[in-house]
Amino acid sequence: MTGPTSASQSLTRVCPDCDGFASVKVTLGGRDRNGHLRTITAHCPTCHGTGTRTARRLHTSTREVAA
Repeated sequence: MTGPTSASQSLTRVCPDCDGFASVKVTLGGRDRNGHLRTITAHCPTCHGTGTRTARRLHTSTREVAA
């Protein structure tokens, strides 16, 4: 994709730990009485299931060092 990015794309970034795949269903290996697979949902601990991280701001110090 070429051209300028929208404001929402420039303020958020894909989570570096899950690459945007923040939630997954994991089967527990069995079925219940109705025949449904037993699953659990696991969320990325870094982004808490959102798939994105906010862009970091650079912190600059305003203090000057006397020479």
